[in-house]
Amino acid sequence: MTSPVDTTADEARAEIVRVGTSLFSRGYVHAAAGNISARLGDDGHLITPTDAALGFLEPDRLALVDAQGEQIAGDRASKTLTLHRRIYEADPTARFVVHTHSTHLVALTLGGVWSRDDVLPPITPYYVMKVGHVPLIPYHRPGDPRVADLVTARIADRRARRTPIRAVLLDRLGPVVWGPDAATALAVLEELEETARLWLLTDRRPEPLPAHAVDELRSTFGAAW
Repeated sequence: MTSPVDTTADEARAEIVRVGTSLFSRGYVHAAAGNISARLGDDGHLITPTDAALGFLEPDRLALVDAQGEQIAGDRASKTLTLHRRIYEADPTARFVVHTHSTHLVALTLGGVWSRDDVLPPITPYYVMKVGHVPLIPYHRPGDPRVADLVTARIADRRARRTPIRAVLLDRLGPVVWGPDAATALAVLEELEETARLWLLTDRRPEPLPAHAVDELRSTFGAAW
């Protein structure tokens, strides 16, 4: 398997700003909710500042932190820095992390998820292929470092089962997704939010895909389900 390609700091700054603008313009984030980060190889991370509006980010104001998590430039780092750093440590393929307060996914936690191991049932093939299993993380205040322990434990558990995860859902706060690049992470987020929207719009009535259909997605497309 090809190793993820590390981006330069300038490339990562531009990508974070581009993603933030896209998420804001399409309603995935609002006000100063959400945060984005990028891994800079062994040199540390870039992350959006605390309480920054993702639709109006300025490249030079993004927080630059070193490999030990110490900030060395930019505005004060997001309160979720610990969570982002721990995800990168737990999943070596992760190079880009996005957290939003997407409306339908937060609504899902308020109304009740499908299960704590799978917040949504596998109701569409692209949910199985592009998203996979998404566990619910119990509520903790924004920025609570204990969340990082819960998330990394879920990453390790799913890796041991050979069904690695690309996302978790924080109770009452929204999804955290990651991938080897921004495009992959965004695809996970978009498919996850859209599936939540579909399930809520249909009053949670759809049955999961049958086992043989999921098996076919595994064998044909390598779906991690």
